[in-house]
Amino acid sequence: MKSFFKTVLAVIVGMVLSSIVIGVVFMGLIGSLLAIEPEVPAVKPGTVLHLRLVGQIEERAQDNPLGLLLGSTAADVQGLDDILEAIHEAERNDDIRGIYIEGGMLSADMASLEEIRKAITDFRKTGKFVMAYAENYSQGAYYVASAADSVFIEPTGMLDWHGIASQPIFYTQLLEKVGVKMQVFRVGTYKSYVEPYTRTDMSEANREQIASFIGDIWKVVCRDVAASRHVSIDSLNALADRYMPFANTDDYVKAGLVDRTTRLDEMREVLADMMNDEKPTLMSPADIAAGAREKADDGDGEIAIYYAYGDIVGSEAGVANGEGYIVGTKVVEDLDALMNDDEVKAVVIRINSGGGSAFASEQMWQAVRRLCEKKPVVVSMGGMAASGGYYMACAADYIVADPTTLTGSIGIFGMIPDMTGLLTDKLGLHFDVVKTNEASDFGALGRPLNAQECQTMQAYVDRGYRLFIERVAEGRQMPTDSVAAIAEGRVWTGRQALQRKLVDRLGTLQDAVNEAARRADLGTYATVAYPEPVDWFERLLEGEKSDYMERRLQSTLGEWYRPLRFAATLEGRDCLQARMPFEPNMNH
Repeated sequence: MKSFFKTVLAVIVGMVLSSIVIGVVFMGLIGSLLAIEPEVPAVKPGTVLHLRLVGQIEERAQDNPLGLLLGSTAADVQGLDDILEAIHEAERNDDIRGIYIEGGMLSADMASLEEIRKAITDFRKTGKFVMAYAENYSQGAYYVASAADSVFIEPTGMLDWHGIASQPIFYTQLLEKVGVKMQVFRVGTYKSYVEPYTRTDMSEANREQIASFIGDIWKVVCRDVAASRHVSIDSLNALADRYMPFANTDDYVKAGLVDRTTRLDEMREVLADMMNDEKPTLMSPADIAAGAREKADDGDGEIAIYYAYGDIVGSEAGVANGEGYIVGTKVVEDLDALMNDDEVKAVVIRINSGGGSAFASEQMWQAVRRLCEKKPVVVSMGGMAASGGYYMACAADYIVADPTTLTGSIGIFGMIPDMTGLLTDKLGLHFDVVKTNEASDFGALGRPLNAQECQTMQAYVDRGYRLFIERVAEGRQMPTDSVAAIAEGRVWTGRQALQRKLVDRLGTLQDAVNEAARRADLGTYATVAYPEPVDWFERLLEGEKSDYMERRLQSTLGEWYRPLRFAATLEGRDCLQARMPFEPNMNH
């Protein structure tokens, strides 16, 4: 028996000592990472910008040396800001000889791809080379790569060219099976965000708007590829009908989608020829962008680029680090700070959001209007600036949208779950109440809303919609009747929005910066990104575990993630929502 206890004690002591050692090593590793000042690589003669179209592209990249060290998926996330800055630096830096695009499986919204492609097209005007190669091109990666001087593919590779489809997922019967019914209050014929929770198919209005905007986006894609590859739009549409991912690579060459099939070792020879046999030094967009920002001159003043992307929420409660969310209270605070910063001569607000809290959207509209009274404010729309995202945008002096931006969606809805079927019918829970007033138990879990409560909720939603219309009319200097005619929750592309005066011009983030400089009368200027990114170590301490679990859920659930997560968190959200009418799960 003594021997047994000695063994158990030894095991326990060993485990404790091991934990201490591991903890010391881990903290030493953290300390080493904190002590290391990241060295910005110098651009040397013979440098080639290496643009890898793989993984995911977001508005801004996050610094995460620990994640990279441990093989985190963050290594596959690139910042659109880094990519665009690097391409612009490659234009003006004589030491950068060209761009080498490596295609692959890429996830990004169409407007981001459009901005990268436009930057590459402008870069080619310098006379420097752009070469593209891939074993496999996703459709989005090919769209960007098609802007290159020459496009190559591995002899056994695959090129995806299939058009655009949107396939919303409907959860109504799933909710019925678990005893949950959504009580919906909305304004807008096209405001169909609630449809996945109330129907099993698209309404005709929703089908109409989806067909309209994905058709318009596809026209832009075909127009751009046709111009660069010298292939007719009719031919591109015919190819999209032929299941091109399963074609022979020789068929890609015959169709004009690529120039020739090439092995990787042969591609190195192609690059060497372009460099006159000089060995190229490949540099990532992040490294080139960091060097460009380090040597930037302040010029006559500063233009702030304020990034606002993700769901709109009222506060940071329940939001891990605020990353990937537009937190209304923080945005108001940040914009007020920029308003009072004398170094900042103009502000460009980069918005990529499908909306969220209507209350937070109203607060941010007010903050943008205050900012406009002090200095020029220009909005640049990314993949989406719809519903609450457009609410925020319409307060600016000037709006620039990409042709494929999803915008508009001027509408409001409220959605409250009735869980009586789950709690009472299935789980056997019963509720009773004693109350002092009629409305004391409004929203109680044990029962659905009664007729008076439903009427009250609908009136509340109606008032929110009228305010939204008024804000757009004031910001865009349009009659309210004209706004109402193009509202109804309808989603438009950037091209369609321009025709309806919801935006001022089509263009890129750089076009928005140029407009802000013109309005501020700046000859030379520095651009500075706001808000300051959250330090990676702070993110680790405050919520890395939560972030990790969110990423795992998103990776596992795929396109189911956002709708299911939204339904699961309804109780903690503002009941009045200004959101896109659906999740734009477009297959492009």
